[in-house]
Amino acid sequence: MARIQITARISLDESELEESFIQSSGPGGQNVNKVASAVQLRFDTARLPLDVRDRLARLAGSRLTKDGVLVLTARQFRDQSRNRAEARARLFDLIRAASVVPKKRKPTKPSKASKLRAIEHKKTRSKLKRLRSGKFDI
Repeated sequence: MARIQITARISLDESELEESFIQSSGPGGQNVNKVASAVQLRFDTARLPLDVRDRLARLAGSRLTKDGVLVLTARQFRDQSRNRAEARARLFDLIRAASVVPKKRKPTKPSKASKLRAIEHKKTRSKLKRLRSGKFDI
């Protein structure tokens, strides 16, 4: 089977993707009752590296089963081949997004100058509002 390269370190085998075709709602007229154009794509995330799998679980949400199988349904288009391509593209995009390691946040403090500027700005606004209030006890 052919390998599908997703990122530099992640590639999937074609046989790891399980596709089933179901009837789709939406546009198609009478044809929609005869043709199974929607695609349900299933992928077992156990084949991915652990760190990617954890991030993918957070990104996938309810599309991930308790067994760790990601289920994507594509029914946007009227023909099966376009729905199939869309489901695969969404899967690959999800895996690519999960493979990106988020940057650690470095906690910072506001500088003394910025604190002073903020206080000065507050005083200016306060003075302006006092002048507008009609009470002139400056």
